[in-house]
Amino acid sequence: MKKALFSVLFLLAVISTASAQQHYCIIDSKYLLEKMTDYKDAQAKLDNLSKTWQEEIDKQMAEVDKMYKGYQAEKAMLSDEMRKKREDEIVSKEKAAKDLQKQRFGYEGDLFKKRQEFIKPVQDRLFNAVQKMASSKGYDLVLDKAGGITLFYADPKLDKSDDVLKILGINK
Repeated sequence: MKKALFSVLFLLAVISTASAQQHYCIIDSKYLLEKMTDYKDAQAKLDNLSKTWQEEIDKQMAEVDKMYKGYQAEKAMLSDEMRKKREDEIVSKEKAAKDLQKQRFGYEGDLFKKRQEFIKPVQDRLFNAVQKMASSKGYDLVLDKAGGITLFYADPKLDKSDDVLKILGINK
C-alpha cells in the first residue's frame, strides 16, 4: 500500500514539475471564426451555393419522379420495346441526377473545393494570428477546445519526432 501511495505521489510531482515548465493556453477556434466577418461571408456564400445546387438536384429528381409516374400510368398500354425505352430513359435521368449530386456534394466535389477556396484563407489567417500570439507570449502549446481538445499549435522545439526516428533507425 505504501509503495502504491508513494508511486502516485511521485507521479503527481513529476507531472506538476513538467507542466510548470511548459506554458500553454486554450483557444476556441469556433468562437474566433464566428467573430470574423470574412468567415461569416464565406460561410454565407457556401450556404447559398449549396442551396442552389440542392434545388437543381431536387428539380432533376422531381422530373425523374414525374417520368416514372407517367410511365406507371401508361405501362399497360406500351409495347415491350416502348417499355424498355422509357425505363432506360428514367434510369438514365436518375443516374444523371445522382451523378450531379455526387459532383456537387461528394467527396472532393464542388462544395469541398469551394470550401477550400472560401474558408481556407480565413482559417490560415486565424492560424497565423494564433501562432503570432503564441510566439509573442511565450506559449509552447496552444490547445483548441472547439470540438474537443486538440493541439492547435506547438513550439517546434517540443517536437521529438526526429528522436523517435533515430530510435527506430530511420534517417531523415
